[in-house]
Amino acid sequence: MPETPTATVRGPIRRPAPLRQAVYEALTEMIINGSLKPGQHLVEAELAESLGVSRQPIREALQRLQTAGWVDLRPAQGAFVHSPTTEECAQLLSVRALLETHSAHGAAQHATPHDVARLWELQQTGLTALAADDARAIVEANAALHAHITHLSRNAVLAELIPQVDRRVRWYYMPIAKPRGKDAWSEHARIIEAIADRDADRAEELMRRHTQNTTDFYCKQIAAVAVHSA
Repeated sequence: MPETPTATVRGPIRRPAPLRQAVYEALTEMIINGSLKPGQHLVEAELAESLGVSRQPIREALQRLQTAGWVDLRPAQGAFVHSPTTEECAQLLSVRALLETHSAHGAAQHATPHDVARLWELQQTGLTALAADDARAIVEANAALHAHITHLSRNAVLAELIPQVDRRVRWYYMPIAKPRGKDAWSEHARIIEAIADRDADRAEELMRRHTQNTTDFYCKQIAAVAVHSA
């Protein structure tokens, strides 16, 4: 993926969170939302200036980010935003697919008309973001819709597990949010219709296809970038 020269200025971060944790969360979110691009060189001094902190918490955060898989630390070169591989994409999104299909099945069993109305509201938010060509808003709307479907499943285990992969899913989804958007939101509409009809099996199958389509689209893009960069 192309490298951008500098980080988007975020401004001084809020405190009262412990500084090192706040810096870690800020950098993670900047990676997720695309302010820091895959492959981009992370310069401690620039990051410290943009966040209004010293270099020490930046250095500590970069170490944690490497452990979490967000950053690569290269000897004698420095820190770089991690570039996800096709294999990483397939592994994470296949896990997400399993969780999401169970969520859709449960949502169709438990959703009330009021719940379905809320799903349509979230769907409209996504369509509005798509019409505005706003990738970040599309990603947030997509996450909100999927999160609400999980909530409607009334499954506490799913509600606990899905957020563990949600951040990385949002990161993966950012570069494909616009090109995949029209098809993705059409698929969402069919899933909502199945939930409204209380057709659990159909909702599950539609969600399975939806997550597979997203996985295929992303992995093809990653493969194309790899070929272009070779």
